[in-house]
Amino acid sequence: YEPTPEGDLSLQTIAMPADTNPNGDIYAGWLMTQMDLAGAIKAQEIAKGAVTTVSAGSMVFLRPVHVGSTISCYAKIVEVGRSSIKVEVDVWLRMPTTREFYKVTDGSFVFVAIDNKGSTRPIS
Repeated sequence: YEPTPEGDLSLQTIAMPADTNPNGDIYAGWLMTQMDLAGAIKAQEIAKGAVTTVSAGSMVFLRPVHVGSTISCYAKIVEVGRSSIKVEVDVWLRMPTTREFYKVTDGSFVFVAIDNKGSTRPIS
């Protein structure tokens, strides 16, 4: 069984040297930021407007991300409530030299639709 990304490609970027820890690997926090952005992009499509993050689920990092790797975040809507949207985000990387494709992590994010004053609003 070969795992494959689930959901739609929502965000893709290259891991850069400024985002590394002292070991030369990408910070987990940077990766979580990319996941949050990818989930928000998907949630905004459903909410037809602005959203804000209200929770992020636990994540297990399966492998380090090295500088120069292409990071691809795939987002899938799991549940839509009155004003909330739960999104599952899978992160995959492509090694720059070998072109191999690996799963790095996944996580669940919950977003809430907001109006222009920052108040919760129903999803229309």
